[in-house]
Amino acid sequence: MTDNPNVILIFADDLGRGMLSCYGQQHFETPNIDRLANEGMKFNHAYGCAFCAPSRASMLTGIHDCHEGTWTYTQGGLYNRLSAGELTLDQITESLQTTGLQAGPDDVFLAQIAEEAGYVTGQIGKLEWGFATTGARIRRHGWQYHYGYYDHQRCHGFYPPYLFENGQLTNIQGNTHADCGKHPNSESTENMEIRRNRQGKAVYSQDIFNEKIIEFLRIHQDEPFFLYHPSQLPHGPIAVPDIHPAVKQASALTTFEKEYASMILRLDETVGIILGELERLGIDDRTMIVFSADNGHEVYYRQESRTTGRQADLEGNSFDDITTKFYSETCGDVFNGNDGMGGLKFSSWEGGTRIPYMVRWPGKVAPSSTSDFMLTNYDLMPTLADFIGTEMPQDKDGVSFLPTLLERHEDQQHHEWIIYASRLGPALVTSEGWKLRYINRTDNFQLYYLPNDYREENDISADHPDLVTHLSGWMRNACDGDYRNGTPQAHFAAYPDF
Repeated sequence: MTDNPNVILIFADDLGRGMLSCYGQQHFETPNIDRLANEGMKFNHAYGCAFCAPSRASMLTGIHDCHEGTWTYTQGGLYNRLSAGELTLDQITESLQTTGLQAGPDDVFLAQIAEEAGYVTGQIGKLEWGFATTGARIRRHGWQYHYGYYDHQRCHGFYPPYLFENGQLTNIQGNTHADCGKHPNSESTENMEIRRNRQGKAVYSQDIFNEKIIEFLRIHQDEPFFLYHPSQLPHGPIAVPDIHPAVKQASALTTFEKEYASMILRLDETVGIILGELERLGIDDRTMIVFSADNGHEVYYRQESRTTGRQADLEGNSFDDITTKFYSETCGDVFNGNDGMGGLKFSSWEGGTRIPYMVRWPGKVAPSSTSDFMLTNYDLMPTLADFIGTEMPQDKDGVSFLPTLLERHEDQQHHEWIIYASRLGPALVTSEGWKLRYINRTDNFQLYYLPNDYREENDISADHPDLVTHLSGWMRNACDGDYRNGTPQAHFAAYPDF
């Protein structure tokens, strides 16, 4: 038996913090996720990135997503060509390992921090940062065991005919859809019937992951481990075997909305399964659980005249995400999934990038504690290093928030600013609450003061030209001299022709 504490990282996909009852959700409760907050620390100012791939890359590399030439991501769907018989697994692997930036000999990744300290490392779920990966790449990043999807486009279906375990393709009996049973992304009578049709959809992916998580915990209960579970949930299109009993009778919700809520409740059940297994194994009190998400809210339950998405409001007024944007009340979001903020996933508004974040560590982190410390996803690497007691690699961007977790506030370093990319350009937020947005389409800046403007309704850049100049200098330096590095396209790597 070891005294070294374990770490479990649970990473939700497109989970707006307003979808959790501990952050204010009114239509259903998430009791197990709430338990992490009630028995640990909940953060109010945590940032991911604007969407999936950069957020995961940023967290796993410890580097923000506005640098030049630090990491790349690829297009999803390549593994569909394996299902279609157009490419072999060897051809796909070779393509991925010759496309974009590959890990250099001195590059250090999140799991390596734990691995080099003697931890067993495992990753189960939606693997790596997208949009396609290989077993060899995952192992290079420090994961000794890995099970799940290699292609994030295939994660849009929840009934995979095959998944990968340590580089080996494993078939899932009873799942016969080559596209993993991906459903249409809108509601209609016909689409509802497609969702309810169970033919070729025998095993739900989250159920598979739950089994693998339990297996990992049982095998490694007597040695220190770092387990990372990047779930697909609740990313759409909506897919769930049945409506959860907790919302079945919710009269305020449509069937489509009940199904979406059920996806979140499925994730909540996974958290409960993990907590229960830790207690059964007697290792709960020496395991730290971190719960987070990749980006802000997205609306997958769009229904005509009831709920819109990021394109327009209920009256048909379109959004440009420069001066007009999504708000729950104008777009009919019954869930208020972005917790009253403006914007959704892909944007640089707070609703697109502010994420739920909580840490539970019995006996160490005070229960029911709340922190306004500004953290970001690339802070996890230095926090993990601090937690384990190992040296932090050089040239990383994060700050350890372990002192905040342990309420040693006098030891806590603070970010002067954090930064993240978006399709419209980078956004920079200071520890005092100033937020600068660069709009590449118009080559101008917007300035907001978040403590007085939670919804980002008042651009005050004209009132503070000196501050704009000052913050834009920080932003340019963070983007390595070119604001275009603060867009996802700067990191995209196209495949060569086959």
